[in-house]
Amino acid sequence: MNRTPTAASEYVEFWNDTLAEKFDRFQNILMNGLSYHSRIPLEPLSLAPGSRVVDVGCGWGDTAIALARKTGPGGEVLGLDCVEQFLADARRRAAEAGVDNVAFVAADVERYPFEPEFDLCFSRFGMMFFEHPVPAMRNVHKALKPGGELMFIVWRQIEDNPWLGLPKQVVLDFLPPPGEDARTCGPGPFSMANPEVVGQQLEIAGFEAIDFTRNDGPVEVGDSVENAMRFQLALGPAGEVFREAGEAAERQRPEIEEALRQALAPYEQDGKIVMGSSSWTITARKPEA
Repeated sequence: MNRTPTAASEYVEFWNDTLAEKFDRFQNILMNGLSYHSRIPLEPLSLAPGSRVVDVGCGWGDTAIALARKTGPGGEVLGLDCVEQFLADARRRAAEAGVDNVAFVAADVERYPFEPEFDLCFSRFGMMFFEHPVPAMRNVHKALKPGGELMFIVWRQIEDNPWLGLPKQVVLDFLPPPGEDARTCGPGPFSMANPEVVGQQLEIAGFEAIDFTRNDGPVEVGDSVENAMRFQLALGPAGEVFREAGEAAERQRPEIEEALRQALAPYEQDGKIVMGSSSWTITARKPEA
């Protein structure tokens, strides 16, 4: 399972040199606050004992560990992520949980040398960031056995995700949108929001039995207004606008922070900031032959 991956793309470099530290800083929000969108499809998922699973963009390993428990001791899970910093935490978490049938490998999934040995490919908010979606899907297709299943979760449109859309609009009241030369982590969190486009991509990559299930639910984006505000300025669409504005953003930081506090305060519930969100759970299958 530990094959040597090929060279990484500039997107992967951006994840490692810019985003990893910020993601780690807000790990509790990203792993636990947004967990509704993986819990809903994973809880009823049944895996045959001994199944082999690959978790694409596994991050800190929580979904890979959950999948490893579902496969039983005879099964195997391979967690892939392009950020070694995340995987160090995933290995620690698996060891503490006593789960020894999961392995974590730092790799760019789009370029990873798969063999057709997996029964299931799962991904929570990992597929959206592929540099080239169709080649990446073809590589995932290559990883599956004939009849193997693909299940992945992506955000729906920003209009359906006020936890990201509202802060972005607040920041845009002060700063210009990012330019075409902005450094990014890939196509972005809404790149797979359109079912028609994604369905065609999956068909081109060789998948069948494609299905989209909408999941709407609450997400916790901070344990206080202050923490939620800092999270929005560090990551996501609002964070991208702020980061790319550079010195202009820093000059206006006090005003922007106060505007975000005011915008987020109405969403406080029992001390936490809870906002609406919406995702697709997309399933597909590799043909039997």
